[in-house]
Amino acid sequence: MANTKSLSKEERKKSKRAARKKRKAEKPQQKRTAARGSLKRKVKKMARGQAKR
Repeated sequence: MANTKSLSKEERKKSKRAARKKRKAEKPQQKRTAARGSLKRKVKKMARGQAKR
């Protein structure tokens, strides 16, 4: 994206939005192969209360 220092806030928002849209069209993201979060490591329950301390 070009230097946006000289642009006003509204113009900057417009140019950023256009750049984002252009990038999305050129390099679309791959489709998900698994549900979001399903590949995360699951955390066992922590021991509760005085026993832990």
